Amino acid sequence: MAGLEGCRCRGAGGRSNTSILYNILKSDSLAITEEQQQQPQQQQTVQHLFHRTSSSSSSSSSSSSAAPAPLQELRQQPCSCGSTRRRGVLRSPQVTCKAASAVLVKTLRFVKNVPCFRELPEDDQLVLIRSGWAPLLVLGLAQDRVDFETTETVEPSMLQRILTGLPDRHSELLAGQSRATAGVSVVDIEAIKAFLKTCWSVDISTKEYAYLKGAVLFNPDLEGLRCLHYIQSLRREAHQALNEHVRLIHREDATRFAKLLIALSMLRAISPPVVAQLFFRPVIGAVNIEEVLMEMFYGK
Repeated sequence: MAGLEGCRCRGAGGRSNTSILYNILKSDSLAITEEQQQQPQQQQTVQHLFHRTSSSSSSSSSSSSAAPAPLQELRQQPCSCGSTRRRGVLRSPQVTCKAASAVLVKTLRFVKNVPCFRELPEDDQLVLIRSGWAPLLVLGLAQDRVDFETTETVEPSMLQRILTGLPDRHSELLAGQSRATAGVSVVDIEAIKAFLKTCWSVDISTKEYAYLKGAVLFNPDLEGLRCLHYIQSLRREAHQALNEHVRLIHREDATRFAKLLIALSMLRAISPPVVAQLFFRPVIGAVNIEEVLMEMFYGK
């Protein structure tokens, strides 16, 4: 396992003079201030994300509209064998994807402003970003109270395709359209919505969101980390600071810290590919979301 070997972070050898959680809180406040000061820049960034991929999306939609009518009708027919999987898509993709993109910009800005994150080797930064961008985004959706509606769509099962005896080229066309338009599993959508409702029912404060972000960002369970022990200490401090804050501010609520830990476990169960498919695939198409992330974070 990776350890402190090769880690040159200032906090790797011991506890730094300034609290890591203070830096996280300061970063969150700074992100809010920058958001207020840089609204035009944020709008340009989001518009760039949309414009960058509009050609691929329009190309995908045009190919879908050119599909033979029997294929489209077949795709909408439920399988009589009952093996059709329930999937869902955004009811208002342009609106929701734009809101999610704005949250993504703020999320990456928050991460950039955390000093102890910037002290990590770039390899560790990349590992943490690739693993943490999706849960951090969903956490940001909860903090900004971004809700969304979905509608179910039908994806033909493999057995249905076999029973209907579609020619190979038609099967490939149908499968390509299905991947582009069938959305994500309804179970995954319900998991995201359940997490949002949990956060809103607990009424998480700004400080608590900041501590949760720290616990999500610094994930020591990932492979290939050079500063493993340092990252472990950051997560441990995030949990300790969250617990101390809850005990100080919510003394009458003995179950609040447990509720926040439950919310964290729900959040970690949400898959990054699901988040990308649901919130960004309708707009950016087949573009690799990690390439977009790296371009936005490092300006590459």
